[in-house]
Amino acid sequence: MNARLLSTSFLLAACVSTSIAQDSKKEKIIADSKEAKTEFIKADGQMANLFNKAYGYVIFPNVGKGGLGVGGAAGNGVAYERGKMTGSAKLSQVSIGFQAGGQAYREVIFFETAKAMERFKDSSLEFSAQVSAVAVKSGASANAKYQDGVMVFTMQKGGLMYEASVGGQKFKYERY
Repeated sequence: MNARLLSTSFLLAACVSTSIAQDSKKEKIIADSKEAKTEFIKADGQMANLFNKAYGYVIFPNVGKGGLGVGGAAGNGVAYERGKMTGSAKLSQVSIGFQAGGQAYREVIFFETAKAMERFKDSSLEFSAQVSAVAVKSGASANAKYQDGVMVFTMQKGGLMYEASVGGQKFKYERY
């Protein structure tokens, strides 16, 4: 009887600690996405208009990318619609071609319309090699244009990577 009680207690404690760890990770990603938004606007003040006018956006505050011939990138983020947090997002990328090194960066994807946002939420949005991101610097957003209802900005955080690669980003959305 004591062994059963002990194993049940252990299982319950493990479930609670896992839940707390997941909540803690979620809270960190949310806090990091808010900080990333502030950093994007600090780098280019005109981006505040994009955040305010876009139907929705997703912020990936910490994307890690690395490769040597074959490469990959991954990150977690937060999705917003009409300024309200609606869910979490995962970014993954595989690339093949000339590349060496590693880097960390932030990425924000703006959605012009509800239809464009729905493509993302359905996890059917993928970026091909032809999709380019605008590197954030002062005034960079002034001339940026939506392509198929989507606009992408990146901001390097650190690292050094040389690449001339092909590959695309894929996304997975999960409603909160």
